[in-house]
Amino acid sequence: MQRRENIRPGGRSARRFGLVATAGMAAVLLSGCGEAFTRGYLPEPVTEAGDDIVFFWNAVWIAALVIGLLVWGLMLWAVFAYRRRSEDDLPPQFRYHVPLEILYTVVPILMVAAIFGKTVEVQNTMLERQDDPDVVVNVAGKKWSWDFNYINEDVHVSGIQANDLNKGEEGLPETLPTMVLPVDSRVEFVLTSRDVIHSFWVPQFLQKLDMVPGRVNIFQVTTTEEGVFQGKCAELCGAYHSEMLFQVEVVPQGEYETFIEGLRDSGNTGILGNDLDQYELQIDQQDKLVEPAGR
Repeated sequence: MQRRENIRPGGRSARRFGLVATAGMAAVLLSGCGEAFTRGYLPEPVTEAGDDIVFFWNAVWIAALVIGLLVWGLMLWAVFAYRRRSEDDLPPQFRYHVPLEILYTVVPILMVAAIFGKTVEVQNTMLERQDDPDVVVNVAGKKWSWDFNYINEDVHVSGIQANDLNKGEEGLPETLPTMVLPVDSRVEFVLTSRDVIHSFWVPQFLQKLDMVPGRVNIFQVTTTEEGVFQGKCAELCGAYHSEMLFQVEVVPQGEYETFIEGLRDSGNTGILGNDLDQYELQIDQQDKLVEPAGR
């Protein structure tokens, strides 16, 4: 008698689809084995602390993946090893297992402690301040642009006002305030806000910091690459938050000095001070709203 094979309808198509899907995933993974993959698809760092941040980012992802595979493996093992094998008998039941309970309590605590410790170490590196930086820039955020005060040089760059915002027409980069910095220099950013909470973010610096009204936040970076890098506000601050953009141009020392002289020649001397801040006016208005009637 001829043996009859049990072939499911569409079985070959399903296998073919599985092979194609596997090949596609492999191609995607292999294509990502370049520089972008090795830095965890973060922007290419252009500051001295960038390598430490990339290393920590990748280490956390690798640890999370290893732990995830371990947990998923144990879950699947428990499902198949202790599944019900017939209608009559059940697998052995355990109410508790002290060694295992100690293990899965202590190990996560150690993991969290290790990640926390490394986070503090990297954060301290990001916020480390050195005396006498090469350049000090007071970055003042305002709805919805920026003022850059070069403290040591006593010159400034002023961004456009809210009612002059470019509504998406061509040439937007030319209308953005540009901060020019020298390469291979220690730069200190003194962050303030003129009205509401903003956040100073240049993605390729791989760090950002909030700008809070009435408070001064400071961090430093050491520039390592020349180029033009895009910056933005990373804190929702109002109607035109998406247009609160700026540029950072890192240039050789000679070009930086030429830029500073150009600001002096154009009359952009002095520092744009706190007299332009708006948050104190807003606080006064709020106080008037809560005054008792008849005062």
